[in-house]
Amino acid sequence: MTPAQIDAFFATLKAANPHPQTELEYTSVFELLAAVLLSAQATDVGVNKATRKLFPVANTPQKILDLGLDGLEGYIKTIGLYRSKARHLLEACRMLVELHGGEVPRTREALEALPGVGRKTANVVLNVAFGQPTMAVDTHIFRVSNRTGLAPGKNPLAVELQLMKRVPPAYAVDSHHWLILHGRYVCQARKPLCPKCAVIAYCDYRDKTVI
Repeated sequence: MTPAQIDAFFATLKAANPHPQTELEYTSVFELLAAVLLSAQATDVGVNKATRKLFPVANTPQKILDLGLDGLEGYIKTIGLYRSKARHLLEACRMLVELHGGEVPRTREALEALPGVGRKTANVVLNVAFGQPTMAVDTHIFRVSNRTGLAPGKNPLAVELQLMKRVPPAYAVDSHHWLILHGRYVCQARKPLCPKCAVIAYCDYRDKTVI
């Protein structure tokens, strides 16, 4: 994609969805962090189903700690890898209480120091909660970036760095959401819905599907 095509690409996505939001349900920064941590290798739908029961009971680091391991597992057992996620979330909560006064830190370094929080999770929190122009490259963004020619890269970090260079500043904060939603609902893995794609004119994908 050329810079002009990239600008038109995002302008089109913005026109269709001016204020994109994450599909994870949360009402606080901590709930967002917990939901994102639980969402690794799981669907947002599945995480929301669990947190709708968990958060009304425990929606702060201390309340999660008060549940204990068995109690927490009982709420999230429908989520894949729930045992390891429960351990990570409990340890992250302990660190939040002991090191950050129960508040979610605003820096990448502090976030990535929390168990279960990698670069992608930190990027989501920094972007969604704190409005920073970060790029959390999941499977959808990785696929869309490579398939369309927007920001080709061999691994998520390479794609992230390319996107940070190529996405125009005017679209930087919301671009993460637009790309995820586009990959989830239009530029799908097995068969992209090219005939329904609003940005097909700017896409470099050679094997576009037809009706």
